Amino acid sequence: MTRETTLQTALEYFRSGEFRATLARRIAYQTESQNPQQAPVLLAYLSEELIPRLETLGFDCRIVANPQAGKSPFLLARRIEAAADFTLLTYGHGDVVPGDAENWRPDLSPWQLHVEGNRWYGRGVADNKGQHSINLAALAMVLQARDGRLGYNVKMILEMGEEVGSPGLEQVCQQYRDWLAADLFIASDGPRVSAERPTLFLGSRGVFNFSLQIISRDGAHHSGNWGGLLSNPGIRLAHAIGCLVDANGRIQVPELLPPPLSATIRHHLADLELANAPGDPQIAPQWGEPGLSAAEKLYGWNTLETLAFTTGNPEKPAHAIPASAIAHCHMRYVPGSDVDHFADHIRRQLDRCGFSDVAIIGPVNCFKATRIDPDDAWVRWSVASISRSVGKNAAVLPNFGGGLPNACFLDTFGVPTLWIPHSYPACSQHAPNEHLLADVACEALQIMTGLFWDLAEQGREVLLARRG
Repeated sequence: MTRETTLQTALEYFRSGEFRATLARRIAYQTESQNPQQAPVLLAYLSEELIPRLETLGFDCRIVANPQAGKSPFLLARRIEAAADFTLLTYGHGDVVPGDAENWRPDLSPWQLHVEGNRWYGRGVADNKGQHSINLAALAMVLQARDGRLGYNVKMILEMGEEVGSPGLEQVCQQYRDWLAADLFIASDGPRVSAERPTLFLGSRGVFNFSLQIISRDGAHHSGNWGGLLSNPGIRLAHAIGCLVDANGRIQVPELLPPPLSATIRHHLADLELANAPGDPQIAPQWGEPGLSAAEKLYGWNTLETLAFTTGNPEKPAHAIPASAIAHCHMRYVPGSDVDHFADHIRRQLDRCGFSDVAIIGPVNCFKATRIDPDDAWVRWSVASISRSVGKNAAVLPNFGGGLPNACFLDTFGVPTLWIPHSYPACSQHAPNEHLLADVACEALQIMTGLFWDLAEQGREVLLARRG
């Protein structure tokens, strides 16, 4: 078979309903990683659903216990061909956030795939069962078309705890580093920049979580008796946040900012249009760092956000000056930022501004910021392959705006990381009525089929050229 006939076979497979049936079966597994009672279901998704399919494709599979006690297991799989030129590593996660069934539309269930025009509803259709199912189906298309031989090895990590922070993933990658060693990483998660435009991102922003707290005294005191005499921790904490980030979201502490955007980053972000789809929230143009485009703010810069702020009793406000206030905050940051000293920089700014009574609680760097060079040969190859398959110019994002455990792959295995998402920004992932667009999924299947085909035809040459 040729590349063109293989892409047509993938299209016919999608239209036949077989992919939809596979996804429906996988959605029915209630793999909520935040619910300890679902631990048997998490394991069943791997042992009953994925391993049998992978074994038919020639994979050697093993379920690995999580090094962190009580956490979800991992599925490691690899398909080795004699005289293969190189090795591809891929990844996915089979766990989902809580179903939240009571908040879905009355005619929908998070655990039943429901088709409504172009929308396929169900928990995990976008994040991440639909995405890794597309990639596995594409790999199967290419294997069938090439008589069971790719010319390269394929290895896989599939975890069941991504939605709770990927506990144990880094340890497993270190422990099985030799077993999973590879030359290239390709996986799918997150949304495209828009439903219409294929997207390639090369890493992710990091996430630095912290809380700010003031405890002024024991107990609240009547505002009529003590107002104007006692400091109000809610007011003080609001002003403390204001010394870190101004009223328009601009970070006020130079040490928390990233290096200036390079010409290469600006080039790749220059033609991106954000939040232009129906249902998207309206962007506030004055918000954030002045002088940057919306794409540069989201993918090339750092932000400091207040996620929750509590003082007193919001459910039952009393005429009293509260005793304490707490704000839960975080930073999304890009590579090159001084994350190791973020807490020190925040502390010094608070002290400089007279807020020594504000405590910084539990600073945690959840995800390390990562990206590869946008001019990497594998990036150019991927863009060309996508264009050849679907006739579209893929958006190249230096890094995803959110957080992903990309450092586990980029740093541990030392391989370039390419992420090709199959969802879109308004898919409602992590929310009620999560859905996948059928036309995007169909296009994604063709993209990945073409990519895996081109890897067989061109991968060795790209690898050698990259090595110089």
